[in-house]
Amino acid sequence: MAERPEDLNLPNAVITRIIKEALPDGVNISKEARSAISRAASVFVLYATSCANNFAMKGKRKTLNAGDVLSAMEEMEFQRFIAPLKESLEVYRREQKGKKEARKDKDKKADSEEQDKSREDDNDDDDERMEEEEQNDEEEVDN
Repeated sequence: MAERPEDLNLPNAVITRIIKEALPDGVNISKEARSAISRAASVFVLYATSCANNFAMKGKRKTLNAGDVLSAMEEMEFQRFIAPLKESLEVYRREQKGKKEARKDKDKKADSEEQDKSREDDNDDDDERMEEEEQNDEEEVDN
């Protein structure tokens, strides 16, 4: 674990992109201000993680979950973030569910295709056996 918040800075490219999206066009930001925002964001993430971890520990769990993060936001008095976070969480869950269903459908389709191919192979084998039997029958008749 890092000893100081500075050891866990967020990537500058990410911070720069977030800042640009938050500011109106034509507004510039100094390097010093960008650095201060980056440090503040890192401290916020560390503090939110620590608070969420406390809720997980109270629940005797080692894995933080979304409920822990939402509870941490409330404890940190960031109630105005809770509703948007819940909305984002629902969108994320729907996307994950859609991906999971798509994988299931893909797997079912692959299984179905394998079964069809297996049936075709079995039918081809049956056709070959029938042809061989017909040839044997013809040879027996000739003899």
